[in-house]
Amino acid sequence: MNLLLLSNSSSDAGYLVHALADIRALIADLPAGAPAIFVPFAGVTRGWDDYGALVAEALADTGLDLQSLHRAADPVAALEQAAFIIVGGGNTFNLLGELRRRGLLEVIARRVRAGVPYLGWSAGSNMACPTICTTNDMPITDPGGFDALGLIPFQINPHYTNAHPPGHRGETRAQRLAEFCAKNPAMPVLGLPEGTGLRVHGAAMTLVGPHDATVFLGQQAPRACAPGALDMRA
Repeated sequence: MNLLLLSNSSSDAGYLVHALADIRALIADLPAGAPAIFVPFAGVTRGWDDYGALVAEALADTGLDLQSLHRAADPVAALEQAAFIIVGGGNTFNLLGELRRRGLLEVIARRVRAGVPYLGWSAGSNMACPTICTTNDMPITDPGGFDALGLIPFQINPHYTNAHPPGHRGETRAQRLAEFCAKNPAMPVLGLPEGTGLRVHGAAMTLVGPHDATVFLGQQAPRACAPGALDMRA
């Protein structure tokens, strides 16, 4: 498989600008004008037309022929013909629910396992995991189950930070992930801070970006992983 799973899409540099070099590497083998499908269903307060236009503008220099999936007359056929699948961020529960109701989960998983490059950020990165149980999002809608695409054998927590503002009495992100690990002791979690991403190319996994990521597993102490080759084993 050929995946790029980003923590975030926006930065001070602009939309997807910080990740463009890695995106170009992801699709280096695609010809100019290759058909790309953008999945906008994580958008809730952002309209899908606006979301599709934003991503098309950000990726205009790649030369791809990008279509937003909600505009496709036959979504299954559009995914079957796509040379590149992009899944945007927003609300993970809404994204999963829309994909499940439209019968598109299996189609995306099969196409990506067959080698079609997959780009996701935030909710789109959560979707590549076995479940969406380590998303940061509120369950604003019932997605009909938590199982996701299962493209990687571990969980991702995008936008990872362990910040704890003075006076805040709620749990830190690390405490919330420790709860997940207590209930799922054999399932690793990769905490991706802003500006970082996971590149999967065949059997190789690489942490891209300028910051360390954090791996959580069972009762073990969280461990930092530097950019470069990534080993999720204990």
